[in-house]
Amino acid sequence: MALMMLVPVQAGENVSIQQSQPQDDNRQPSEENKTLYMFWNDSNTNAWTHFQSVDNSSLELYSEEVDNGLIDIDLRFGMEPILAKRLYMDPDGLFRGSFNIYVEGDWTNDNDGNTACGQNDCDELNISLYAGPNIIGEHHETGLVVGDNTVTFNFVISEETTVDWNGDQFNPEVRVSMKLRGNFQSGGLFFADTGEPAKFEMSMGEQSYIELPVDDASWEEAFQEGGDIGGGDSEDTPGFTLVVASAAIAMAVFVNARREEE
Repeated sequence: MALMMLVPVQAGENVSIQQSQPQDDNRQPSEENKTLYMFWNDSNTNAWTHFQSVDNSSLELYSEEVDNGLIDIDLRFGMEPILAKRLYMDPDGLFRGSFNIYVEGDWTNDNDGNTACGQNDCDELNISLYAGPNIIGEHHETGLVVGDNTVTFNFVISEETTVDWNGDQFNPEVRVSMKLRGNFQSGGLFFADTGEPAKFEMSMGEQSYIELPVDDASWEEAFQEGGDIGGGDSEDTPGFTLVVASAAIAMAVFVNARREEE
């Protein structure tokens, strides 16, 4: 009788995870890089984010302007390529963001007759972070001034915050929204110009990013394969006990068969 060799493997979905483990891609998170950077290309009106600070297909700026009328900003930076690793956020950590924003015009609903916005037709800058459908944090910026602004913010982790981002079902997305108005009117040859145009610009790459508080234990092989954060050896993972038991049974059958032959 030939001896049947059993090689212990983890049961369940872990096998497929091992087989489909992606090759190294600098756009995916790593122990050295836990920062999401924003990118934009107007050739296909595409906004995206990933963990590499440089993307040659991105423009340096997103820019929109109007002399008289509304600028409605609604940018959604979904991660491309889709998240292929499992991330666990440190419950004591902070999400730290910094965005470079340039604005002109009016964006406050003060109903001032000398400005462009009325009571409810404008909106100040809002920045939100999602993991799949789960809201991680929202920032409402009230301190913008005309010209260049560096907008910094933190998202605190609470009991309701999703901290286990397990692959593509928790793909990160950053949303940036704002409504500005311009009310510029040319006076022509004989009268002075009145009002102000509106403009919105956002710098890309290293000028607009969010740092993620990824726990260092996220990079352990056992966690990437479905185990608990900071888990022990493979004996503690689902399926291992079953495989060991099967191996013991097979060995017992082999020994009994040898005895019968003798």
